Order: sequence, then C-alpha cells, then structure tokens
Amino acid sequence: MTEIFSHMACRQLLQMLFAIIFFHISEYILAIAIHGKMNVTLKSLLVSKHYLLAMICSILEYIVEIYIFPGLKEHWWISNVGLVLVVIGEIIRKLAIVTAGRAFTHRIKRYHEDHHKLVTYGVYRYIRHPGYCGFFIWSVGTQIMLCNPLSTLAFALVVFRFFQQRIPYEEHFLRQFFGSEYEDYSRRTSSGIPFLK
Repeated sequence: MTEIFSHMACRQLLQMLFAIIFFHISEYILAIAIHGKMNVTLKSLLVSKHYLLAMICSILEYIVEIYIFPGLKEHWWISNVGLVLVVIGEIIRKLAIVTAGRAFTHRIKRYHEDHHKLVTYGVYRYIRHPGYCGFFIWSVGTQIMLCNPLSTLAFALVVFRFFQQRIPYEEHFLRQFFGSEYEDYSRRTSSGIPFLK
C-alpha cells in the first residue's frame, strides 16, 4: 500500500509541476515569438502574488489530505479527468494565442492600434475569449488532477469571479474599437466561461 501510495503521490505532484512549468514557459516563449523580445517583460510569465498563494494553498491542501485522507487521492479516474482538462485547457489557450497573433496580449488594450483587428476565425469563431476559456479549464483541471476538492471549488470560484470582472471591462474597449462588428460577433459567440454570456 505504501509503495502504491508513494507512486500515486509522486505522479500527481510531478504532473502538477510539469503543467505549471509548461504553461508559464510556453506563454513567455509565445509572447516573445509574437511580439519580439524587446516588447515582452517577465509579466508575460503570468505569475502574481495571488497566483503563487493559490498554488501554495493547493499544494498544502494536497499534503494535508494525503496524510489525513489518503484514500481521497487514490481515485485515478478523477485524477485522469483532471489531466485531460489540463491538456484541453492548454490547447485551447495556445490556439487562441497563435490564432490572434499580435492581437493577443496579456494586458487589456485601451487604445486602438493600427495592427489591432477583430479576430473571428479559428477557435475565435466559436468562443470570444478562448484564452480565458483555456485558462479556466486548465486551472480547475490542475486541482481535479490532484483530487483537491476544496481547491477545485476555490479555483473555479476565484477564476470565474476574475473573468466576470475582466470580460465586461475588456469588451467595453472592444466595442469602442470595432462597434457594430463586435456587437454582431458577441451575439453569435459564447464568452467561453460558464454562466458568462
């Protein structure tokens, strides 16, 4: 039992570590490839104090639960569902970045630039904010992968709340930039975040 328990814990924690490293390094590399090294800062790694705190809390939950309720972490099918969600979220987000190209930035654009165009093809044909959708799926997936019930719920609520505030703010500027073209586009597509039109 101890060997299986150790193997399972190592697998889940290594998957989590790999998911985090891959997500952030690939974000940074894509930002450099699209915008050029001179236009990219370390903020493109997308690591903030709040994010670090959330990840530390999720690891603490994992460690506490593995000692108190080891059986909770033995649900391979739940962990594998989380892994699949991590991969799906990563794919959706990276498709969003590559499809939008220079129009994709980590900061909301408040002024229209000449190269800024409304992207409505590829993954954007179905989802207005596929980058946000991908991150939502990825972040919740990381916690399902660890079989962390508290962090799964907390991540879902916190990330939902973040996008609930960010999407209307961003769309305010998109409506200014693209007018009726954006209105039509927003009517025929989903935001990509559950319960947010």
